[in-house]
Amino acid sequence: MSDELRDEVRARYAQAALTVLNWDARRGDISCSAVGCAPETPGLGALTDESAATLYRAGETDWLPEEAVLASLGCGNPLAVAGLREGERVLDLGSGGGIDVLLSARRVGPHGFAYGVDMTDEMLELAWANAVRAGAGNVAFLKGQIEAVPLPDAAVDVVISNCVINLSVDKPAVLREMFRVLVPGGRIGIADVVAEDRMSPAARAAAGSYVSCLAGALSRGEYLSGLAAAGFSDASVTLVSQAAPGMHSAIVTAVKPG
Repeated sequence: MSDELRDEVRARYAQAALTVLNWDARRGDISCSAVGCAPETPGLGALTDESAATLYRAGETDWLPEEAVLASLGCGNPLAVAGLREGERVLDLGSGGGIDVLLSARRVGPHGFAYGVDMTDEMLELAWANAVRAGAGNVAFLKGQIEAVPLPDAAVDVVISNCVINLSVDKPAVLREMFRVLVPGGRIGIADVVAEDRMSPAARAAAGSYVSCLAGALSRGEYLSGLAAAGFSDASVTLVSQAAPGMHSAIVTAVKPG
């Protein structure tokens, strides 16, 4: 079943990437039906500049290639809480078309570096093309699964992710990998869909599909206990806005003890 779910997620995001890769600005905005997206979830509606604008501050994405903004499928802005500093190394889990990697690369500057990991070939193609368009030299996009990140131990200072961990079929593995690749004292800034603790797995499944970021969401308590089990300290899960009854886009932060 886990392989089937992973293949379903890969197919959905491959189609989203292909839609943007084949997009022609002269034809106008991409419709939601073109990528099979889920309008009930923030950030997963029509792929337009307007949807990205609800997640990022005014002017924050103006310098990015339009294709990077069009491919934004997140549910929040992890950079708003990650507190990136000059010279830091950043990893984006499930980097998609590269919007958060490119934003991170600009914040950490030429002495910093931003990695993206994604399992979808089409998204990696799109992300590299966007990096070239943006003239970003301090980025790399790696093919891999977020449950087995292709980076060595203690490779980065910050891990971010934007509405991707809920799609994982092995979330404890993702949390352990975040802990492993962080340096001591490193931190996470995650945007994700999170369920209220009262929502049973069955209730989450009834709220929406797996690929719409609802059925696979952790509850707030599950997130906190999972982060603690992985070794993190100072963890917090802040519910921000409702995605569906009992389900919210949320900000997740934690620190690897130093």
